[in-house]
Amino acid sequence: MRAMVLEQPHRPLVPRDLPIPEPGAGQVLIKVEACGVCRTDLHIADGELTAPKLPLVPGHEIVGRIERAGSGVTGFEPGRRVGVPWLGHACGTCAYCGMGRENLCDAPLFTGYTFDGGYAEYCLAHTDFTFPLDEGADPVALAPLLCAGLIGYRSLSLAGEAHTIGLYGFGAAAHILCQIATFQGRRVLAFTREGDRAAQDFALRLGAVWAGDSTAAPPEPLDAAIIFAPVGALVPQALKAVRKGGRVVCGGIHMSDIPTFPYADLWEEREIRSVANLTRADGEAFFPLAHSAGVKTETVPYPLEKANAALDDLRTGRLQGAAVLLP
Repeated sequence: MRAMVLEQPHRPLVPRDLPIPEPGAGQVLIKVEACGVCRTDLHIADGELTAPKLPLVPGHEIVGRIERAGSGVTGFEPGRRVGVPWLGHACGTCAYCGMGRENLCDAPLFTGYTFDGGYAEYCLAHTDFTFPLDEGADPVALAPLLCAGLIGYRSLSLAGEAHTIGLYGFGAAAHILCQIATFQGRRVLAFTREGDRAAQDFALRLGAVWAGDSTAAPPEPLDAAIIFAPVGALVPQALKAVRKGGRVVCGGIHMSDIPTFPYADLWEEREIRSVANLTRADGEAFFPLAHSAGVKTETVPYPLEKANAALDDLRTGRLQGAAVLLP
């Protein structure tokens, strides 16, 4: 099978012909229809996430169809469309799994990080984190839902009952979350790279009530802020923007260091929360909600062999929406 492989961080992915893998116990073999390109993939390629399996086939926003199942697998028939997210397997036995907090599992496996992912024609997936998807939908449109959508949804859940929400970094996750939050009757304010009028106009088209630079003060206090841009300096900025009792949610897996800030900016019961991975319950709740909300993903398709170009477009901010690779 064709695959794009990371052999060393800080180097371009290389095309390789690899054997089609055989599914083991509790696994399925998936023929990949589409795989989204996530900022986490970029953090892996750029060496900011430091413990990948090498060589590695990246990719964890996988849409495909089951080819065959390994031993002990039931309910995953060949031909069925499924999706595979970042958290690919939880141990089921640690204290966190016992509490239903499998996103914090002590012995997790991560798709496209600790085992091979979807930048290939085929991939393996563990069935405990393999979700059924809409059979009739466009696989390219579905792919960003598998991480940008799921992590955005978990971030929104951690924002609680916030009505007025600021989204910092208007990329793949925020453009999905903006539609979800608007569908729920919330007010969204979008914060983008300085002077990025295209992203600001995009946010307004998707239902945001205001859009401006990430360094700007919002026109009204926020109940919560969700930060998707991996820029630690945005945390103190967002704290100043939320009202008393407000919450700042950091939605990324990697962020530059947060600079010091005065305690007064945190005082009055403001909070900072981080988001780690997802749970099966997140997927079970999110995909029906995205369907009900009529979420439309903005995507830019690339051939599989152009994975490096997709990563570079994401790295430099040239993308509006989400890049998706097509085997």
